[in-house]
Amino acid sequence: MNITSLRLDTNPITAPRRAFNGAGGSCLNTLPRRIAVLNHHQWRKSGPISCSASPPVAVEEQTSNNSSRIEALSQVSGVLGCQWGDEGKGKLVDILAKHFDVVARCQGGANAGHTIYNSEGKKFALHLVPSGILNEETMCVVGNGVVVHLPGFFKEIDGLESNGISCKGRILVSDRAHLLFDFHQEVDGLREAELAKSFIGTTKRGIGPCYSSKVIRNGIRVSDLRRMDTFPQKLDLLLSDAASRFKDFKYTPDMLREEVERYKKFAERLEPFICDTVHFMNESISQKKKILVEGGQATMLDIDFGTYPFVTSSSPSAGGICTGLGIAPRALGDIIGVVKAYTTRVGSGPFPTELLDKAGDLLRFSGQEFGTTTGRPRRCGWLDIVALKYVCQINGFSSLNLTKLDVLSDLPEIQLGVSYKNPDNTPINSFPADLYVEYETMPGWQTDISSIRNYSDLPKTARQYVERIEELVGVPIHYIGVGPGRDALIYK
Repeated sequence: MNITSLRLDTNPITAPRRAFNGAGGSCLNTLPRRIAVLNHHQWRKSGPISCSASPPVAVEEQTSNNSSRIEALSQVSGVLGCQWGDEGKGKLVDILAKHFDVVARCQGGANAGHTIYNSEGKKFALHLVPSGILNEETMCVVGNGVVVHLPGFFKEIDGLESNGISCKGRILVSDRAHLLFDFHQEVDGLREAELAKSFIGTTKRGIGPCYSSKVIRNGIRVSDLRRMDTFPQKLDLLLSDAASRFKDFKYTPDMLREEVERYKKFAERLEPFICDTVHFMNESISQKKKILVEGGQATMLDIDFGTYPFVTSSSPSAGGICTGLGIAPRALGDIIGVVKAYTTRVGSGPFPTELLDKAGDLLRFSGQEFGTTTGRPRRCGWLDIVALKYVCQINGFSSLNLTKLDVLSDLPEIQLGVSYKNPDNTPINSFPADLYVEYETMPGWQTDISSIRNYSDLPKTARQYVERIEELVGVPIHYIGVGPGRDALIYK
């Protein structure tokens, strides 16, 4: 993507408005008012362009209807990320969990970093344990599609227990889940070094190498811990394979012996958690229990649909729910997409609406955009409507959770990436690899909204921004985050 050749076109294009039907979530086929090709490395200082949103979507009163909306979610519902991760999925899962019997992770591993707060405002950073763990009545499931690093898993449990969160009898780990070993993490770093300037920018948590072991069929699963007579031979095969591939990976017989002894202890401690989660999930469905699926990462990092090769190694889109938990597609109901009011990503790869100026810095520090898993500063930019529409098509979201709207409160203008263009200015109607971005500029609200809990109390320009996103994407926004706490959520 040649971002250096983008240019500013100061001639705005005016077109008919689009209407959004809030009840049905449909868009009429007319074009938005917009500004043509804007260099996304500039923060435009000219006068704002009025939002072309249609009359506001009907707003429900902030009453008991909020609870009834959640209660009306399908028996099996999901929460998935719409961007490149870090959208705030954990917070929504934590809020919804008290209305569900089971919260399940279906893919990824400790590369997920879900930050949640309990009722006292204490912060918890979860990586493998599902975000429903703070709700005492919720059973948490780590599905077969997850890769499990046992040292990290137990460290996370010990941290929860030390803070008064009981995990005993509340977490199930699939016997089909693959084990992620320390050497996978070492190999991850070696692989990144080997790629040099073309590195992916992984979390170096060993996720890719573990999934590689799974796909080439020499991986070790949780169920193998119950057969310690064959475990050493399987681990030897894995370690020998890594040594033959990477000259800087030093494998010795002592390493194998020490790792086997270590995993004998892990196997004993893990035994109470091990379960045939495929059976458990389907029995739960048969018993009419409510299940909430928590996605890790996000669709723009999907191994098939993301910005390949700068993606994760699993399927964080709707299809990954079925393959990662062993449940039928027809069992799935509502899927909520979580999207920031702007865009961030970590690691390498295309980022069409990225801001490399002071506006990007403002978003980063105002939004505290530093990775939960790695601590790396996140790349920041405007909300990419084209990518969001693409993700909504793939996942069929029933509604969206717009998060961190409060972070935009200091900006005099806010831009939406509404379309892509070829270098010759012809429009692109899909999500391509090489692209130019066209923006629509909207006025900011420049006032603190973090204490607001009723949608109607938001500044008019903030409501216009929310409704414009609905209008462009064609999916209603039911939840709006205005801060990190559990209560910092507006139900629309």
